[in-house]
Amino acid sequence: MMDKSDSCGADETRLIGCCGAYCKACRSLVLGSCRGCKLGYDDGKRDMARARCKIKVCCFGVKNLETCAECPDSGDCPLLRRFFTKDGGKYERYKRALEFIRANGYSEFVKRGKDWKNSHGKL
Repeated sequence: MMDKSDSCGADETRLIGCCGAYCKACRSLVLGSCRGCKLGYDDGKRDMARARCKIKVCCFGVKNLETCAECPDSGDCPLLRRFFTKDGGKYERYKRALEFIRANGYSEFVKRGKDWKNSHGKL
C-alpha cells in the first residue's frame, strides 16, 4: 500500500477521483456542471448514501481511502475492471493514473496534472 504521508495536501488529493480522474483539470468541474468526485462529502453538503458511483462509494465512502491506488484489493476489483474496459481512451488513462499514483505518490501526480486540459493527461 502506498504511503499516505506523500499527500500533497487535502485540497489537492480531494480533486483526484477514486478512479484516477483528475477533477481539478476536468472541464465539467471548471464550468460548474459537475461538483467533483469527492467534494462536499466531508462538510455534509452531499450525502454518500445518494452517490451513484459505486467506485466512489466503495473507495471513499466505505474504505475511507482517497483513491483506489491506496487499496490493496484494487488489482482484483470487479468494479475497476469493468470501469477500465469501457469504450474510450480516458478509462485506460484513469487506470494508468492510479498506477502512477501508486508508484510515485499524489504530489508527483498533481505536479504532472497541473497543465492538463481534461480529467486525464500524459503521465
